[in-house]
Amino acid sequence: MRAVSGNWPRWLYSAALYLLSPLVWRRVWREHAHTNLRRERLGLIARPSAAAPRLWLHCASVGEVQAARPLIEALLAHYPRHELVVTTMTATGAERVRALMAARRQAGQPERLQHHFVPLDYPGAARRFVARLSPSLALFFETEIWPNLLAACRRHGVPTAVVNGRLSPRAFRGYRRLRPLMATALGQLDWLAAKSRGDAERFRALGMPTTRIDVVGSLKYDLTPDDASNEASKRLCTHLGSRPVWVAGSTHPGEEEQLLEAHARLRQSYPNALLILVPRHPQRFAAVAELTRESGMRLARRSLGEWPDERTAVYLGDTMGELLTLYGAADLAFVGGSLVPVGGHNLLEPAAMGVPVLTGPELANFADIAETLRQGGALVEVADSTSLADTLVTLFLDEAERHRLAEAGLAVVAANRGALALTLTGLERLLPGK
Repeated sequence: MRAVSGNWPRWLYSAALYLLSPLVWRRVWREHAHTNLRRERLGLIARPSAAAPRLWLHCASVGEVQAARPLIEALLAHYPRHELVVTTMTATGAERVRALMAARRQAGQPERLQHHFVPLDYPGAARRFVARLSPSLALFFETEIWPNLLAACRRHGVPTAVVNGRLSPRAFRGYRRLRPLMATALGQLDWLAAKSRGDAERFRALGMPTTRIDVVGSLKYDLTPDDASNEASKRLCTHLGSRPVWVAGSTHPGEEEQLLEAHARLRQSYPNALLILVPRHPQRFAAVAELTRESGMRLARRSLGEWPDERTAVYLGDTMGELLTLYGAADLAFVGGSLVPVGGHNLLEPAAMGVPVLTGPELANFADIAETLRQGGALVEVADSTSLADTLVTLFLDEAERHRLAEAGLAVVAANRGALALTLTGLERLLPGK
């Protein structure tokens, strides 16, 4: 086992975390699910009763769980003797994992998938969690680098890896101020599977040893919509009929107003056009519903079992885990977090459903994927609500261009698949499968 010198950055980090405990607990207190006890945040999980070995995959929230779905299924298939425990920081992420668990039960598959909340990164909580879970392998998705959890894994002899490693330029600038701490944490990792050369270079600049980094591509390209999502999309599409339908997914505050304005302008040309509006965070569903009513447009809410009729202008997708289904039922898809300075969201989800992809200019978190779609002629970019409305009108007039964009998106996704296989091959070095 490699020795890691200079633990003082982690000690200072832990001291700061203890001092900030009231703020930390205030933040996570509302991230609660009735299926999980809050003591899990202190690493107080029940010791597994089954004798089967365990894998551990940590994803921050619902977006990461969705992006990790191909990896989750592949790990369960590749390590058939193991159970897989997925941890999340947020309640919405927990709900998404439970939805995957329910889908596996309905398909008659063994119950080898479990969920816990990740412990707060206090030294004691981290040690308790790792000791009780006793995983054979620990995986951290994208940028989930927790110094004390990594140290606890090293202490207990658990091999660790970051998969789909992502570090945006903006995040890098922030982490660079904490380089001694990051270098200490990254030095604990056995392997980092970066999604691009740029991400790999930024991790190297923070102190990740070059010999333990491989560029494997983005796991997001390995997303394959399941049969249930495809069938649900077809049913919804049949119900909606031939009217113009566009979806705005993963939207944020300050963005919904612009989207509703663009939709109002679109309806001047297409009075029966329907917007399927899907806010990113469920705690905002009610507020977005009220905002829509205030705009004067007729609303139907999916969570209430309401179906949009010809008079409905906005269909609120206020349910969890159905974004792919809603994307697949639309003629055009706008991916949110891109008209406000959030950095965008997963552009490949609508592309994988065969739906043309529209985005705003704020794409810092998905710059490499945006560039790949751009080069493949599969991305439509707009500057603001006015240009969005004009673009929607143009595309609804041009069925051939919509078809071309959809086919181009599918081609980009297909051409860039392969990160999943490379990731599994890399993990074999840490834990042989089968």
